[in-house]
Amino acid sequence: MIPRIYIDTSVIGGCFDKEYEKPSKQLWNEFLAGKKLALLSDLLQLELEEAPARVRRLLNELPDSSIERLSLDVEAIELANVYIQDGAVAESSLSDARHIAMASIARADVLVSWNFKHIVNLNRIRRFNAVNLKLGYPIIEIRSPSEVLNEN
Repeated sequence: MIPRIYIDTSVIGGCFDKEYEKPSKQLWNEFLAGKKLALLSDLLQLELEEAPARVRRLLNELPDSSIERLSLDVEAIELANVYIQDGAVAESSLSDARHIAMASIARADVLVSWNFKHIVNLNRIRRFNAVNLKLGYPIIEIRSPSEVLNEN
């Protein structure tokens, strides 16, 4: 079974950042090769409207067979609001909470991000998962792109 990986905006931007470029591009190549399925949300696409053109073009390289599209719906909005109410993230990190909510609801195998302050952070991950368990959602794995690469 192909791993289903929810990506946030930082993963795509990482392909153009010296510090994160190599693992980001390796992950991207795994999507292109069909080794992994990229879960792309409409929130990601909205955030990319503000990104440089080269970042937006990269998203268009993925074939439909490598993509599962997700929508920000009422359920995800409500779950994100609970993350904020329970202190997993501040209200100023609403979009981060919404990414995590969509990945949780979609039962992604993992959410990948380079956002170490608000997403890939052990204390926050524990709080997101406490909310998920309390509300009947699965635990969500949250990792950096480096941690999910095939080791071929």
